[in-house]
Amino acid sequence: MPTVHVEPLGADIEVLPGEALADAAWRLGYRWPTTCWGQAHCMLCRVEVVAGEDAIVPAAPEEVEACRVNLPSTARRPGVRLACQLRVTGEGVVVRKVGVGPPPAR
Repeated sequence: MPTVHVEPLGADIEVLPGEALADAAWRLGYRWPTTCWGQAHCMLCRVEVVAGEDAIVPAAPEEVEACRVNLPSTARRPGVRLACQLRVTGEGVVVRKVGVGPPPAR
């Protein structure tokens, strides 16, 4: 099962096959910013892919269009993806996302 390293938190999140990064984080109890819960509307879940771009599925037309319409122009740059749409195919993916919180202590 691939893992995605999330900075600055320093967390490694295991992602199931076909699962989006944000869905994996929520499944594991992480607090990941959102208001639309995976609908690609709010843009709050966006990440910057720092490494491992060759191990992620390219953005689907729906994600590209949502970012074009809803992201401020200053946030539209290479490597910016929506975590609710980002799917991984292998190891080595590192993303930067401020505001992610760890799962509650058990």
